[in-house]
Amino acid sequence: MAVKKVALACSVCGSRNYMVAKKPERVERLEVKKFCPFCGHHTLHKETM
Repeated sequence: MAVKKVALACSVCGSRNYMVAKKPERVERLEVKKFCPFCGHHTLHKETM
């Protein structure tokens, strides 16, 4: 089973800061609270295509 790499984009500024591995059986989009170096705050990062 292959693991797909997806980018996480900041919900405030839209910059794509992180790349994470996502398992194929996960249907919903990944949402994680991470530090954004451009905003300087911990913000919600959402999976982008």
